[in-house]
Amino acid sequence: MMMAGLRERKKEQTRRRIAEVALRLFDERGYDAVTVNEVAEAAGVAKVTLFSYFPTKECLVTDGVKDDLAAVVAAGRRDGRAPLDALRAHFLSMAAQGTGEMDVEALLAKVRVIASSPALIGALQAVRMSERHELAAALAGAPGPDGEGAAPGDGGDLAAQLMAAQITAVIGTLQEAFFQRVAGGAGLEEAGRRLADDVELGFALLEHGFSHIKGENS
Repeated sequence: MMMAGLRERKKEQTRRRIAEVALRLFDERGYDAVTVNEVAEAAGVAKVTLFSYFPTKECLVTDGVKDDLAAVVAAGRRDGRAPLDALRAHFLSMAAQGTGEMDVEALLAKVRVIASSPALIGALQAVRMSERHELAAALAGAPGPDGEGAAPGDGGDLAAQLMAAQITAVIGTLQEAFFQRVAGGAGLEEAGRRLADDVELGFALLEHGFSHIKGENS
């Protein structure tokens, strides 16, 4: 068991090193100007090893950006929680955990690299589409291969698809607002605190729509 744990730690260290080196090179020289061979050489691994961790060049940047919203909804269902309640609690918990260990420079570098590359923007959109389809399947209660929701494309009925589209749009907007604050020089403590307020607002709008705004302004 100890050896297995050591192997897993080494694998995670290698994975992290490859991703960090790739992001640094992409940020310095541009995504399209850097080859996978150059990333592998700079990270001190063979190309085949790199691809064992990251199946495509795009994955070097987009890996880890997907939120498993379907899993949050499925877990909430098992606990008797409504989907919006489960998702709201999940993101409030993330905001409450704080951002003290966040690597701000790496975060901003990733945003810069993605924004500067049409290929990565397309890859990110594909990730978000997959995320939305999986969430729709979970909202519709459709079983998937792992029992947690249908595979992408099996989004369930139209109501579930519309709900998933609204939820993912709100979450994406909340994330963008957080990134913009950090990029604008806001401290992590302040950005995290405001994120919690934003989550409350976003999910209130999802639950009550424009009537929430009217109610607050009346």
